[in-house]
Amino acid sequence: MKNTIFKFVAKLNKALLPSFSKKSLDLAKATKLQLALIAWRYFVTTRALDQ
Repeated sequence: MKNTIFKFVAKLNKALLPSFSKKSLDLAKATKLQLALIAWRYFVTTRALDQ
């Protein structure tokens, strides 16, 4: 059940949040908001992939 929720949220993230890897964002120059979005996407993606 928990895994399906994270899979759904991961799909929402992909559709709604910007992709910083496509923009070649330098992490050293990223703002706090951009770092927070990267951390959130990482958190959700790792939870969605856990079996």
